[in-house]
Amino acid sequence: MFSKDELKQIEEKGSSLEKIKHQLSQFKTGFAMPEIVAPATPYRGIKLLSKDEQFSCVNRYSQFQGDVCKFVPASGAATRMFKDLYEGINGARANNGQTANSPIKKFLKEVDKYPFYKELSEHVNIIEASEKEVLEALLLKDGMGYGNLPKGLIKFHKYRDRARTAFEEQICEASKYAINSQGVAKLVISVSPEHLSLFNKILEDNLSYFEKHYRCKFEISYTVQKPSTDTIAVDMDNNPIKDLNGKLVFRPAGHGALIENINDIDYDLVIIKNIDNVAMEKYTIDTVWWKKVLSGYLLDIQETIFSYLRALEGEKNEELISEIKHFIKTVLCIDLPAVPEQIETAFLKSRLNRPLRVCGMVKNLGEPGGGPFLVKDADGAVTLQILEGAQIDMNNDLTKEIVEQSTHFNPVDLVCAFKDYKGHKFDLPRYVDPETGFISVKSIEGVSVKALELPGLWNGAMSRWNTIFVEVPITTFTPVKTVFDLLRPEHIC
Repeated sequence: MFSKDELKQIEEKGSSLEKIKHQLSQFKTGFAMPEIVAPATPYRGIKLLSKDEQFSCVNRYSQFQGDVCKFVPASGAATRMFKDLYEGINGARANNGQTANSPIKKFLKEVDKYPFYKELSEHVNIIEASEKEVLEALLLKDGMGYGNLPKGLIKFHKYRDRARTAFEEQICEASKYAINSQGVAKLVISVSPEHLSLFNKILEDNLSYFEKHYRCKFEISYTVQKPSTDTIAVDMDNNPIKDLNGKLVFRPAGHGALIENINDIDYDLVIIKNIDNVAMEKYTIDTVWWKKVLSGYLLDIQETIFSYLRALEGEKNEELISEIKHFIKTVLCIDLPAVPEQIETAFLKSRLNRPLRVCGMVKNLGEPGGGPFLVKDADGAVTLQILEGAQIDMNNDLTKEIVEQSTHFNPVDLVCAFKDYKGHKFDLPRYVDPETGFISVKSIEGVSVKALELPGLWNGAMSRWNTIFVEVPITTFTPVKTVFDLLRPEHIC
């Protein structure tokens, strides 16, 4: 099926023939949609914490002596952020065809409000230049190149003395909740190789200022998505495609591939947050508070789980078994399948001894984002899962009705623990559900191709973790999905 040169190419990527054959099979068979039982809602899957409980969690986290870090996926390009503006370059909207309320007119009318205005004015005379020239100066490589940069390198906020990129804001925010007992804030940032030097330049220029301003030390490291996680691309008939040099074409397999990178992180507690979900500093009071709440809540749950696992190492105790089942059902919100009595203890151990995550959920006010649901697993258990739109069959009337009853969505606000009760790191890829990927259609040089997306990082890649959902206020969710979001109140001084 593959030539010697192609087999060598596969090997050099760190992949294998077996893995490629499996991917090709998945293109043909597709992926089954998950069986959604119900939306996760308050009192059935989503925990509502009282003020007293919140203070208790924050106090618990303040006493934590372990090592904590913040992980920020930041390698994706910001192309979609500027989608509407690209139409002004590509001629899709001629100047005489635009209305006063068109996205391009709106952007240019308010361009001086953006945090990157000063830099843009250094590239082009905004007053005298044409609309197309201004947009080219902002988006194309000959200018600022914002259209091809990751969001982390884009200036999000303007302060009196400087403008900060999303990357810088994530650093500053980490100093308030991702700091260990030695006064060190640690971050791991996923970046693409071609942008690594630009991230480093920002860090070199600003690190001493941030350490002085926030009175702490920062340890910031980068991780690059592994080539071995790329998936093969096929044509619309599911045949592998080749480039002009006769090489097989591979594509990055989405953020789910980052589970391999997270697996390399050796910390007791890892806080995960999207690069574009960051507000100006004065608006982060709720964000900081709830990061501490979620962290403390996880530590409390983890302590209980560890105590149960240690107890299960002793003689079988029916009262203990009953207590653990009640905990699994009421706290972890898992409906367990029936199992034979002789394997009951081992089964309960396997359900408890897994990676743990506590996920913030906000009320659904129409923002994009994955939703929290109760889903039936292959073994018959019903568990809490975060699902994206691509995983939901809206052509199924019952599924559509369940989705319409949902009350919350996932803003990617996670606190995670990767170590077991004996202090050993879990091998995270073992807890991925490989059947939760999906197939998308992309364009390569104008030709439609199929791409295989691995199970999403907070979806199928964490599908077999123990999961808890906690309601957090909408003020903790300040995403920048389009350039116009930068003019929302939480991003303006």
